[in-house]
Amino acid sequence: MTRMNWSDVAPEGAKALFGVHHYVTKNTNLPEELIHLVFLRVSQINGCAHCIDLHSRDLRKTMSVDRVTLVPVWEEVPHLFSDQQRAALAWAEEVTRVSETHVSDEAYAAACAAFDKKDLVDLTITIAAMNAFNRLGVSFRLPVAAKS
Repeated sequence: MTRMNWSDVAPEGAKALFGVHHYVTKNTNLPEELIHLVFLRVSQINGCAHCIDLHSRDLRKTMSVDRVTLVPVWEEVPHLFSDQQRAALAWAEEVTRVSETHVSDEAYAAACAAFDKKDLVDLTITIAAMNAFNRLGVSFRLPVAAKS
């Protein structure tokens, strides 16, 4: 079934959400690769095919295919990701699974050890924004660019 294009139906809502995306990608001190890494991991957790396809492509511009492929199991290959990337991935998983984790004090302490206050807030906004985009992508079955 073809579903509606949410951004065409609610352009003001799309503008607002893309405004948050612009803030995250252009107005924070977070490294671009880290942002796309978090976007990808959150999208994998949420099962958003469109966003997984998009952010895998974004990451392959700066990251090897091997590393991109192993993002879902980043904890098993710590040598492939920096300390900061591993902290961001752990925080992304905690925050994305908030109904299960309730974002534990331990996770918060670990995130605070890896990021200064502003960067941690910006990282959390990044995670929240991608969770919002994933919910729209999955609900309205946004297409993927991948071809068979």
